[in-house]
Amino acid sequence: MARKSISRRSFLKRFIYSFFGLFGVGGGTYYYAKHIEPSLINVKREKIVSPKIPQAFDGFNILLFGDTHLGFHYTLDQLNDLITEINSQKPDLVLFTGDLVDDPRQLSMQEYETCIRILSNINAPFGKYWVYGNHDHGGYGTETIKKVMELSQFRLLMNESTQIVKDDTTFNLAGLDDVMLGRPSLDQTLSNVDTDKFTVLMCHEPDFADLTKAFPVDVQFSGHSHGGQIQIPFIGYVVTPPFAEKYVEGNYTIGNNPLQLFVTRGIGTTRLPYRFLCKPEINLFTLHRDG
Repeated sequence: MARKSISRRSFLKRFIYSFFGLFGVGGGTYYYAKHIEPSLINVKREKIVSPKIPQAFDGFNILLFGDTHLGFHYTLDQLNDLITEINSQKPDLVLFTGDLVDDPRQLSMQEYETCIRILSNINAPFGKYWVYGNHDHGGYGTETIKKVMELSQFRLLMNESTQIVKDDTTFNLAGLDDVMLGRPSLDQTLSNVDTDKFTVLMCHEPDFADLTKAFPVDVQFSGHSHGGQIQIPFIGYVVTPPFAEKYVEGNYTIGNNPLQLFVTRGIGTTRLPYRFLCKPEINLFTLHRDG
């Protein structure tokens, strides 16, 4: 008889129930993982140091967030609180690495209108930019989420680049189409980029960095992994999605150039509504020309 395979969701569900049954004290661990930790937001602050960063951008703050997955146990009220926290960090530039909603078909027009109003409140004097995630892309979602983000004053970078300008100096900001459901092309994305300038790339899926490292990119920002959502003491994360199996969270130095990869845990949850030892996070990066 053929062995019956199980889906990632079924595996996760069985594992989580077994874990909580083994380690939970009463229902406390389960309650914490479902109702407490997913609502906590950690602000992770890091430096990005490169001699290619123009002097005018020394001390420049980039705020990264992603994977809100609105509609799957993440509400518009929570999004509103998140934007308040983002604004309190006084970012110069805001980047969103995709997966605004969990399923674009499940939000009503009124909910989308509220979402637009909330996202429009983000203050970023040097702009707001985003790339598609796999949950945003394909069928109904592609155009719907594009319109929502456009009305929220976010500019989509889809296999294209732009320049961030300050005091007559610039650095390059580029964005890839989603790896899983789009048609990402680094050649197209970087075709008009001055490779002598500091270059930042947004790509939803972090494992794509193994291709990025061969290109003139200094920093890649990614999400998608959720940091695994569930991390077990002495073991770490249990399961991550495709294209987030090698680079799961935090920062990595890759290749000979080298490429700096930063992977955010993101905000929301998907498949199962739990986080354990893996708090949601937004990431604030300060650029420095010298260490």
